[in-house]
Amino acid sequence: MNKIKKSVVLMILLALTLILFTACGSDDKASGSGDGVVELKFLHKWPQPEYSVYFDDMIKKFEAENENIKIKVEAVGDEPIKDKLRILMGTDTQPDIFFTWSGEFATKFVKSGNSLDLTDALNKNPQWKNSIMEAGLEPFTYEGKNYGIPLRINGKFFVYNTEMFEKYNLEKPKTWDEFLVVLETLKSNGITPIGFGNIFPWAGSHYLTGLNQKFVPQEVRMKDYNPKTGEFTDPGYVKALEYFKELNDKGYFNSGVNSTEHNMASEMFYGEQVAMVYVELEEFSEMEEGLPGKWDFFAMPEITEGKGNKNYLTGAPDGFMISGKTKHPEEAIKFLEFLTNMENSLELVEVTGWPSPIIGAVSLDNSSEYLVEGMNAIAQAEGMALWLDTDIHIKISDVYLPNLQELLNGTKTPEQIMKEVQDMALEVQKEAE
Repeated sequence: MNKIKKSVVLMILLALTLILFTACGSDDKASGSGDGVVELKFLHKWPQPEYSVYFDDMIKKFEAENENIKIKVEAVGDEPIKDKLRILMGTDTQPDIFFTWSGEFATKFVKSGNSLDLTDALNKNPQWKNSIMEAGLEPFTYEGKNYGIPLRINGKFFVYNTEMFEKYNLEKPKTWDEFLVVLETLKSNGITPIGFGNIFPWAGSHYLTGLNQKFVPQEVRMKDYNPKTGEFTDPGYVKALEYFKELNDKGYFNSGVNSTEHNMASEMFYGEQVAMVYVELEEFSEMEEGLPGKWDFFAMPEITEGKGNKNYLTGAPDGFMISGKTKHPEEAIKFLEFLTNMENSLELVEVTGWPSPIIGAVSLDNSSEYLVEGMNAIAQAEGMALWLDTDIHIKISDVYLPNLQELLNGTKTPEQIMKEVQDMALEVQKEAE
């Protein structure tokens, strides 16, 4: 080989070496190790300006205190985030920290290896662990280990117009029979008793969450909600659907529930077109603004014939998990510790009006008496019936929830719906073997 050819070869080899070196350097920088700065991808479900401002402020505050950590945030709405998470969890590009509901929705991330075990992190920081309500932590546990940190904790309550109740000498019903008397009295006086929007059937599933809990023994319901053992053959499930259907058939809901959004039902309440609406604790701040001084609340009334635990409430925490594939677990844990410390939890309550599971974060100093009372009800409950749509296997949920619309349309009976649920539960069982 002559000198010219040798020079060309050397130049090519040198160029290739530089390209390889540059590429490696770019990878290091992208992962955060090249320049000493770690980038965490953070996914939450509140793109609305009134809520996203809280997270933006928290990120700025955290980055100012931790100059070596940068947070890349993405916010996706309530419905789209479900599909986004399902897609991302099958890839290596999942966020380091991601929003999740508790229950089976979160458990599937644990089973697939997509959620980091946070048990040691909590045990090493007892001040952090002990600051969180047990009702907030427990629904994120799996086989005795903790995989999630709650940001909010919710209960479900009927909110009612106090002036309408006073006009017709109505009181908060404690039993379902008393509830029916209230509903019939309102209807007979030309008032639509309950505003309800089920265009997205998670709203209907919240009714079923409470009704299933009241009718079905706790141990049976837990067995059925487990994908490995679920059968859904207890007659209480049919009864729950019958009670739900009766509310619609007797005209206690507004017309066109399956074409009405939940937010529209709340607007009906603010406009005093309906006497009641079934809402989450986090919506209490909106009630204060929408109908100030003219509302109160009560939990779903007790059903005498039901076999469920009478000291349970419908509701659940939601919060965040850390990816099991994250390259920066310590930094991710540090951010969640920061986000849920007392100072920032107080700010969460003040800015958003959401109920925080951090003990003492909700008080009369920063919240309405109703929110404090609702939090006390959660603290005193023996347990929580987690949202049906996030507490059962997704394949069963995909059968159960759309059928709630069919039930209200009168195109399927409770028995037909439960037969389809049972068939899917058996299919899920076989897959889980």
